[in-house]
Amino acid sequence: MASHSGLLTIMERAARKAAPRLRRDFNEVQHLQVSRKGPADFVSMADKRAEETVFEELKKARPDWNFLMEEGGEIKGDPSKPRFIIDPLDGTSNFLHGIPHFAISIAVEEPLANGKREVTTGLIYQPLTDESFWAEKGRGAWLQDGRLRVSSRRDLSEALIATGIPFLGHGDFVQWSRIFGAIAPQVAGIRRFGSAALDLAWVAAGRYDGFWESGLKPWDAAAGMLLVREAGGFVSDFRGSDKSLDRGEYLAANEGLHSKLHKLLANALR
Repeated sequence: MASHSGLLTIMERAARKAAPRLRRDFNEVQHLQVSRKGPADFVSMADKRAEETVFEELKKARPDWNFLMEEGGEIKGDPSKPRFIIDPLDGTSNFLHGIPHFAISIAVEEPLANGKREVTTGLIYQPLTDESFWAEKGRGAWLQDGRLRVSSRRDLSEALIATGIPFLGHGDFVQWSRIFGAIAPQVAGIRRFGSAALDLAWVAAGRYDGFWESGLKPWDAAAGMLLVREAGGFVSDFRGSDKSLDRGEYLAANEGLHSKLHKLLANALR
């Protein structure tokens, strides 16, 4: 049976404390106050309350750490300490439309000696299914107490790929269309379920064979990226380099499929 580190235990406790209110709000979504952050970009009281709960729990346990949150922005602590990256409700549009596919995502990014930062701990919690996907660098990826591994498929013709589709005011329609046009004819299917965090968790779990999306923020993908890597998969940006968090581009799959998908993607963008 896998055992959490103390840090992971704190993160899961925070997510589970926020979850009951999210479940209640989901069942009464028609009564929620909703505001617009931008074109087709909504924030509800559910997002804000969940983020406040997660923040309060983590701040209590690690008062001098830094925070980067979808709704609350950046809160600086000791610059030598790690940073929590929090999305309190990844899949807000699903949530507001009564679609039961959303998650709480929390990652920890640690400072390195060279001035860069590295994601070392990640948790993605689905409140409705009670699925807790978690990973720690060097300790693998897990769903509850079960070890996760990316799928073993090697043929694109058998692969199920997830993606995010541009929508009003978000994303590059031309770029996405070119990538879709290159990948779709080669694979068994493409899915768009509306939560990048869960897309990446499902790649780590072998439910999806691959994933691509651009225009993501760090809180959308930091935890999921670590999950995929610790489950034996590969994550890169669209150029094939390790700058996904900087560029907001993610291509994730097992070793064999990643190289094939990257070749299709790179050719499409030339």
